Amino acid sequence: MNTSNISAFSPSALAEELKGMPKETEQDRITRSSGRFADIEHDMPSLPHRFKFDLKDNLSSWLGSRNPLFRYVDPSRDLVWLFDNTAYQDRSGRWKAEFVAAYFVKDSGEDLSDVVAWVADKVGLAQDDEAKRTIENRIQPMLDTIVPARACTVDIEGSQSRLGPSGRSGISSDIVALPTKDHADGQVIKTRVKESVAKQPLNANLRFATPTGWAVISDIDDTIKKTLTPDPIGILRTTFAEDPEPIRGMPELYKHISQKLDNPPFWYLSASPYNLYPFLREFRDQYYPPGTMILRDASWMNLAGFFADLTQGTQAYKVDRMVKIHGWFPKRKFICIGDSTQSDPEAFGEAYRKFPKWIGAIFIRKVTGVAEMDEARKNAPERFTRAFEGVPDDVWYVFEDPNELYAKVDALTATR
Repeated sequence: MNTSNISAFSPSALAEELKGMPKETEQDRITRSSGRFADIEHDMPSLPHRFKFDLKDNLSSWLGSRNPLFRYVDPSRDLVWLFDNTAYQDRSGRWKAEFVAAYFVKDSGEDLSDVVAWVADKVGLAQDDEAKRTIENRIQPMLDTIVPARACTVDIEGSQSRLGPSGRSGISSDIVALPTKDHADGQVIKTRVKESVAKQPLNANLRFATPTGWAVISDIDDTIKKTLTPDPIGILRTTFAEDPEPIRGMPELYKHISQKLDNPPFWYLSASPYNLYPFLREFRDQYYPPGTMILRDASWMNLAGFFADLTQGTQAYKVDRMVKIHGWFPKRKFICIGDSTQSDPEAFGEAYRKFPKWIGAIFIRKVTGVAEMDEARKNAPERFTRAFEGVPDDVWYVFEDPNELYAKVDALTATR
């Protein structure tokens, strides 16, 4: 394998890149130590071209959405992803929604062949040309140059609003007041980026959700999708080389939840980076109810940052996003579904203690059979007892087979 164009990423550089991220928790340390993440991270490919933008954009991007020097996207070269989202009603009854967009220079990633070869070699598929083509398609968005200091126009039922400008991670996030009040709970409309950027999915789904009723917050990796999160090589294989595989029994369970609880809105809250949005959205559409996907917007100059996103600071990150969802839907009753590989129990327990009347049920999948996972500590009863301190015993439940949850979901209908 030719690795002449792949530069090693030093521990000091990685530490510099991770400044500002939430600190590792005990569960993060267990995951990273058991999986020996540091052993593979030290020689992961460098991605310096992701930040190949001019001085004005570089400096002004620190201003984020307050940047007066922004420019609109260039349709001839820029790629904009508009994420699916969920509208809420403010106290006056007006509909609003957070619109999240990601901005790239299309097909701009350099050293793509070398990075693909590195991943293929690590997962044992260096001689498999079909697998390498899959890896290339999946990993391209992680190599493309991000575009800060850019804006676009979203069209919402004929009304137009500016989104952006994007910040240093190439992401913009804007709360937009929607043009009309006449929408029903569960209604879905299409929104699109007005600028005609070639070869991109312009449409996104905007769902309307009224203030009351049930709702679901679900993790993705190893909760509804096989990722092998405790194993760095397993992550590379399941993310970039293999067809995504749902966790056995979970698509049927989520269909049951959707039917039994009157089509509740879903949020898929994952520590995976936003660069995986098309991949994860296609997986969600194939197996699970539609919903808003909340992915991590950290940016990095080395592929090791992908592992950092997945394995460090996940508890603080997820609690922060759940606090945001609570601000939009404080009167909804939420089911939280996660797994034992990382910090879902701790995050959901912390969220319950913040908002005890907001969370009606917590279900944690006990993950077993992953060689690199420290099951003795990750699945210890004492761990769950600590994580759910102050949470009533009838609210949280640890399961191995999704069939265990049907009766519990059915019982929730009596408390709607």
